[in-house]
Amino acid sequence: MWGSILGPNCSDSDPQRGGCTLIILLHPDAGPEQRDEVRAALQRLGVSTIDVPFGERHALVAEAASASHLPAGSIARIAGVEKVVATAPRSPLAHATAQPGGRSVTLGDAVFGGGHVGVIAGPCTVEDPGALADTARMVQAAGAVALRGGVFKTRTSPHSYQGGGETALAELAETARSVGLPFFTELTDPRQIGTLADRIDGIQIGSRNMQNYPLLTEAAKTGKPILLKRHMAADVDEWLLAVEYILDAGNENVILCERGVQTANHHVRYMLDVGVVPYLKQRIGLPIVVDPSHAAGDWRLVPALSRAAIAAGADGLLIEVHPAPETTHCDAMQALPPSGFAELMDQLRALTALDGRQMRGSAEAFTPAVGV
Repeated sequence: MWGSILGPNCSDSDPQRGGCTLIILLHPDAGPEQRDEVRAALQRLGVSTIDVPFGERHALVAEAASASHLPAGSIARIAGVEKVVATAPRSPLAHATAQPGGRSVTLGDAVFGGGHVGVIAGPCTVEDPGALADTARMVQAAGAVALRGGVFKTRTSPHSYQGGGETALAELAETARSVGLPFFTELTDPRQIGTLADRIDGIQIGSRNMQNYPLLTEAAKTGKPILLKRHMAADVDEWLLAVEYILDAGNENVILCERGVQTANHHVRYMLDVGVVPYLKQRIGLPIVVDPSHAAGDWRLVPALSRAAIAAGADGLLIEVHPAPETTHCDAMQALPPSGFAELMDQLRALTALDGRQMRGSAEAFTPAVGV
């Protein structure tokens, strides 16, 4: 009967941001004397309660402006208490974004959500300026609304390629401007925000940094659109609580990015959670995009996963594209060739038309604004 609200956690929030309510359910055999002892224990914790009718059971309700005033874990340890249930949403700001049709987030001329579908495409890492320029022109011509490219890479091994740093960022920004596309790139350290954020259109937070809360908070203060990837081991509530840090810092320009979760299977790199797209659309209104490249780990699977994501209602895709993946330092196996990307974009336009959403027109109608 308690559904998904089971658990001792309330939202850390002030009265304007949702507050917190606990239902304290007592054991069925808790008599009057034990009920008095529970009330006394709650008073010692500074928690005020009211009795509520609950059939033949006894329950107490406590309300407070924040979870710090309702130590749910301590309450659950009181003799006579069977269960403590938080009735406020664990991420009230994220839940407050829910609205018919969903919200949209813009990055330059690119729009994600609210009936608009956008594709972000480009190389995994910015390495060769010539290859980057070729890729940018090709994805722009195929209908991508934004460019992607990694300049700081958070790698599992410290011995793996870590990205080209600020030099690569300058190349990415120059190329994006030359083809008339905004771009996302990942920042990995709160110290980068003050010196680099002004040079970036949209900030990507990678999966391994989803719970790097100082980074989330500093990135949010820029007011720039933030693409927040789900950690490969995070459940939905953990993901939404990471979103909460950004919203709580005053930045509502958040795009969630599903990129697959880790399982025992090895036929794909990560298991793409397509079902999380329609599920989240029932809970929140923020745009949700999908990264099929990291989920698949194999470029041959990317088109099918992309189509599945759009059919499930995703507001966009984040796709790796490279004209010569055999020359790259990382993730070569998951990069689509430009010809495959152009073909996929035509398929996606047909899919989005089925449910009345908007996507960029035919590839022939879009050419680079300025040649490189």
